[in-house]
Amino acid sequence: MNRHYSLAVVVLAATVLVGARALAGLERQAASAEARVDAVLAKWNTTSPGCAVGVSLKGKSVLEKGSGMADLEHAVPIRPDTIFEAGSVSKQFTAAAVLLLARDGKLSLDDQVRKHVPELPDYGAPLTIRQMLNHTSGLRDWGSVVAIGGWPRGTRVHTHAHVLDVVSRQRALNFPSGTRYSYSNTGYNLAAIIVSRVSGQPFAEFTRARIFAPLAMTRTSWRDDYTRIVKDRAIAYSDGPGGFATEMPFENIHGNGGLLTTVGDLLRWTRNFSQPVVGDAAFVKEEQEPGRFNDGRPHGYALGLFIGTYQGVREVSHSGATAGYRAWLSEYPERQLAVAVLCNVSSGNATQYAHAVADAYLGLAKPADTASAVTGGRSNGSAAAPQSTTPQDALAGMYRRTDTGEPISLSRADSELRVEGGPRLTARSATRFAAANGPIFDFTTDGLTVTDRFGTIDTYVRLRRDELAAQPLAGYAGTYDSQEAEVTLIAAVDGDALVLKRRPDTIIRLTPVYADAFRGSIGFVRFHRDAAGTITSVSVTQDRVWDMRFTRSR
Repeated sequence: MNRHYSLAVVVLAATVLVGARALAGLERQAASAEARVDAVLAKWNTTSPGCAVGVSLKGKSVLEKGSGMADLEHAVPIRPDTIFEAGSVSKQFTAAAVLLLARDGKLSLDDQVRKHVPELPDYGAPLTIRQMLNHTSGLRDWGSVVAIGGWPRGTRVHTHAHVLDVVSRQRALNFPSGTRYSYSNTGYNLAAIIVSRVSGQPFAEFTRARIFAPLAMTRTSWRDDYTRIVKDRAIAYSDGPGGFATEMPFENIHGNGGLLTTVGDLLRWTRNFSQPVVGDAAFVKEEQEPGRFNDGRPHGYALGLFIGTYQGVREVSHSGATAGYRAWLSEYPERQLAVAVLCNVSSGNATQYAHAVADAYLGLAKPADTASAVTGGRSNGSAAAPQSTTPQDALAGMYRRTDTGEPISLSRADSELRVEGGPRLTARSATRFAAANGPIFDFTTDGLTVTDRFGTIDTYVRLRRDELAAQPLAGYAGTYDSQEAEVTLIAAVDGDALVLKRRPDTIIRLTPVYADAFRGSIGFVRFHRDAAGTITSVSVTQDRVWDMRFTRSR
């Protein structure tokens, strides 16, 4: 045999052996990762709902599997191609549809919303499409408005016509557009309406033709008609003390949510981030560009996507929850990894599961900060400072926010200052403290300021002792009307408590907080007086609806 030929054979054999060993190593790693995924899903079985998981590496699907049942009544198991509802994961597709129309030259993200939705009241200042998509519009969340009125989502078949009707009756924004961040589904429903009006096509058809079909997302559609038969759809369930119960989204509103899809189709979408078919690299860059407030401060929300980090790795993500469905989709661009989790049970923690799956494929340890997982991995990067030696008892007490009136109570426990019902505060100086979840508390002589992770500052004043004293309840009794929520609240004294009565038979018990201020299942309730001290109105404040006024009629 020729000597050179023999040497080539030896080299080739060695190369094959090395390649085989490397492949075997990769297979072992993949098997180990899949075993960890199985452990994540182990609680879901043939007697419970469950979840599907999909993983993509370097643009290729490496894992798609399901665990649990898609339909408990008919004993249908969850498969990798089972269709779930993706909740707010849907928002990125709505934003992408708007962005496509902007690239077509048919609209601008900086257009005034009223240019396309004249039903929106004129609030006297610019309110743009971009602000809606960034959640800085100040628009009240329509779902919270109808819930205040006694018809929370899931109790009535709401449509986009209802959204327009609710929006048209709102006399105020939560805040001036572009000055703060407040998550609002309303902006995304209006965005879907704008896509239909500008394109001349139903929103579902536009997104099918321009997004789903080009990406071969053949099992993806919108729940624009909740009565439509969807083959292979998982039924959604709540998980309560009495066991599992059906909890489906019986409404036709979509764009904010309502995407019917599979983990495989979601992975096809994430590939578009690195290998664009819909749009191009500039399109993807604009999708993922974090928004900014009017003063230039950046925040962590782009166009339907949270931009942050998880375990030090850049994460592009969004969670979702509608009725009993739970969802999560994330991409880690530098690692060429994407993870999709879809569940059909309210106790399915899709975010936690997805991060556990990401850990398996990123080779990272389980995160110690669970709060990071809940907020999509957004980190403030602050470090703990030595505990202040200044007595903190003087800082404990109740404070009132100067704009909404909402209270915050601080207490001293276990040598720490804590927000009641919230995080502990770590001292950075005698007057500055940092919360574990990001906000900075700065104490002044008569109150404090709280600065969130975006640099937005809320001012609080300390409540005086006389403001915390119990007030006679009879003076609050009366009838209060709201055209914005289309409801009447009747305040009445029931035994030793003040209650709000709402049609048809709801009774909301109120707990006193400070003078003229209460808490109840409806939110933070505050009675307002005129110069003579007569109660003229009451306001209701929730996370997504601030200071909704009810006028006293009698």
